[in-house]
Amino acid sequence: MSLDNRPIYTGGCQCGAVRFRVEGALGDASICHCRMCQKAFGSFYAPLVSVRGARLDWTRGEPKYFRSSSHVDRGFCADCGTPLTFTAPDGVGLAIGAFDNPAEIVPLIQWGTEAKLPYVDTIPQLPGEETMADISSAPYLADLVSYQHPDHDTEQWPPKERS
Repeated sequence: MSLDNRPIYTGGCQCGAVRFRVEGALGDASICHCRMCQKAFGSFYAPLVSVRGARLDWTRGEPKYFRSSSHVDRGFCADCGTPLTFTAPDGVGLAIGAFDNPAEIVPLIQWGTEAKLPYVDTIPQLPGEETMADISSAPYLADLVSYQHPDHDTEQWPPKERS
């Protein structure tokens, strides 16, 4: 919380070149299944939350933008490609997965359902395993070292020993 009791959220891209801070209440969180969002995220859908009415500051770097339609710019990290923003005439949405604590942002509605992939609703029925359960077929997991930025702000990134 800020000094005036406004919530604070932080996040950024996978490589740490772009970081953000949001001060104030987040707007509606949603999932968009439209084909443009599928392509922009390289995924089945785009989870986004509105920051309209809150203060958004870029605390390290800034996104690069791609104009994906006559009304929308999509921001992403130019270094690692992480999708970060959806900017439309009515405001900015941030990618929920780019937040340091994405579990606290719960989508309330789905948009673009005409393009929803037919198997999306059955994904929860698939068998599930933890990452290390695959170590016999992917032995590289045993000594894997993540170079992703951690889920918190850092003074410097990358660390001196890796730069």
